Amino acid sequence: MLRLIFASSVLAAGALAAIPNPVSPDPDGARPIDAVDTVFIEDMTWMEVRDAMRAGKKTVIVATGGIEQNGPYLVMGKHNVILRGTTEAIARKLGNALVAPIVPFVPEGDIDPPTVHMKYPGTVSVTEETYQALLTDICSSYRTHGFEHIVLIGDSGGNQTGLKAVTEILNTKWAGNCTRIHFVPEYYDFASVANWLKEQGIEQTPEGLHDDFAMTAMMMAVDRKSVRTDQRIKADRFRINGVDLAPAERTIKWGHRLIDFRADATVTALQKSLGDQ
Repeated sequence: MLRLIFASSVLAAGALAAIPNPVSPDPDGARPIDAVDTVFIEDMTWMEVRDAMRAGKKTVIVATGGIEQNGPYLVMGKHNVILRGTTEAIARKLGNALVAPIVPFVPEGDIDPPTVHMKYPGTVSVTEETYQALLTDICSSYRTHGFEHIVLIGDSGGNQTGLKAVTEILNTKWAGNCTRIHFVPEYYDFASVANWLKEQGIEQTPEGLHDDFAMTAMMMAVDRKSVRTDQRIKADRFRINGVDLAPAERTIKWGHRLIDFRADATVTALQKSLGDQ
């Protein structure tokens, strides 16, 4: 019986191999339905991506986040949540950009024995070599498809070295090619964020948690569940670093302002990079 099943499977595989691929649409075929209004490539069909590029969207934002411990209130994908807000804001302000799937796996510490964030369950870490190889393949994929500008940003401190290294390596390798990489360290300028908040009257007293008002507010602007809003209100813990987060609607407004602040800084720096080419 097993031999019969195996033989049948082999015959079926051979028969399928002889049939032309049933899923092989014409790369230049007309899109049969309206496109959705999104800048996120993973939420688009390949036809929508193609047509967006033909309409002039030749810039792609490649952002790195992380899966790490972020204190008792914030989900481990904190940076990825924030990037859903900031990358969309950046892309829409640029007007000619799309957003690649956010890269969630970055260096978070040694795996064995565990160091830094790897001491906490749920964290996922990769080596610097793996991280840079992943970024290289992602950027190379978008170069193949014709994107002219690839923008690299990272929402975590440990992401920055690899982003800069890959930018320098690929720009040297692709010199004279139509694709250019732009690393924008200004995106990760939390000193400016803290100073701006202080100017707005937000004073914080650090509690020793991997958390602060800016991160919490931006996360709430994207997904209030990601900071455990309802649970914290119930436990009378709806505050961080001495700043009251209630009412939630006010903190969400702060989150949108912070997202815009970071997006504006990134766009300004990128436009300078484009002008310096």
